[in-house]
Amino acid sequence: MTGTNLQIDADRLWADLMELAGITDKDAPWTRRAFSPLYLAGRDWLTRRMRAAGLEVRLDTAANLIGRRAGRRPELGAIAIGSHIDTVPNGGRFDGPAGVLAGLEVARSLEEQGVTLDHDLEIIDCLAEEVSIFGLSCIGSRAIAGALDAQALLRRSPDGRTLGAALREMGGRPEELTTARRRDLAAFLELHIEQGPLLERDRLDIGVVTTIVGIRRYEIVVSGRADHAGTTPMSGRSDALVAAAALVSAIDTKAKARSLAGPAHFVATVGEFRIEPNAANVIPSRAVLLIDARAETSADLDDFGEELAGLIHHVATDHGVNIAPPRVVSDNRPMPCDPELMEELEQACKQIGAGHRRIASGAGHDTAWFARVCPAAMIFVPCREGRSHTPEEWAEPKAIALGASVLLETVRRIDAVRGK
Repeated sequence: MTGTNLQIDADRLWADLMELAGITDKDAPWTRRAFSPLYLAGRDWLTRRMRAAGLEVRLDTAANLIGRRAGRRPELGAIAIGSHIDTVPNGGRFDGPAGVLAGLEVARSLEEQGVTLDHDLEIIDCLAEEVSIFGLSCIGSRAIAGALDAQALLRRSPDGRTLGAALREMGGRPEELTTARRRDLAAFLELHIEQGPLLERDRLDIGVVTTIVGIRRYEIVVSGRADHAGTTPMSGRSDALVAAAALVSAIDTKAKARSLAGPAHFVATVGEFRIEPNAANVIPSRAVLLIDARAETSADLDDFGEELAGLIHHVATDHGVNIAPPRVVSDNRPMPCDPELMEELEQACKQIGAGHRRIASGAGHDTAWFARVCPAAMIFVPCREGRSHTPEEWAEPKAIALGASVLLETVRRIDAVRGK
């Protein structure tokens, strides 16, 4: 940790993080899923904290929670800092909340230092950044980008609720959803734990994010033939699972080769897998795979898609099965961060003495959606062993405090430059 010039109250920020973390399912820490009673309790706690900091608090029509600190020249638009307070099941205390509460600490520090910005300052807790019970992530920031459509509101959760109804339960107004789209933001900033090992490995304080990877998900269906597992000769089988396993291995080999071939980030994972009829004495007749491919460039995603088609042909031929062409389930393009904001973040790091490097994000974030409507950028702070989405997720208090100081200095720099 090289930074020494903290401009915020590190103890207060850490106390807030631990208090919010305590609003969790006690049997499954740290769990506070969007659209749950615990999530509403967390929102209520955060609303009180925002008001105590002197912010004007509101919910937009997509149920994003927004705390506003007025500037001298509101016509300049708002500088926004945000992230999310929802978690995955058995998640961590820092993924999301660190960014929201760092933003809140920036607002408090400006107030205590007697600084009035030219721009309005907004702290935004985006609704449901994690994949929700409706199978959709970044719900609030999608709405801010104008990308949450009427069809999405019809999505249903396992208990039968529609997303539109759930939005209303969260305090949103789905019938007025289009008004959540923002056209008045001067800039958006997000702090997040890295969720990877590079900063800890390199003993650096801050990662200035260059690009948020594109994520393309494919569903592949392998069809074989069900037969008796005890009487069918090995030479006469059409085993969907064996073919699917060969395909998974081939995907892993191709992904590793592509990852090693160049500097751009690329990964591919088969994260969901199911077979039918799933009985010990029956040769599997059907296997369904879900592939999650992530790349820093659209070209890598496209090239991998072409390689995937070739792999499917070879595996189907070798194993005597039918494999349908891959179905694209979702496709979000890579989103670069704003170059000028990246430069401001780097200058802020230098100003306060924070060691830093540029780094691509292998995970999706709300910033990618804000980047569609305004200049947007984000920073990473190190987390222990790069672990995230697990109860063992951990970031040091000084790491988060230093990141919040970088945000504060960057806000002041943006206000000075863009307020002219």
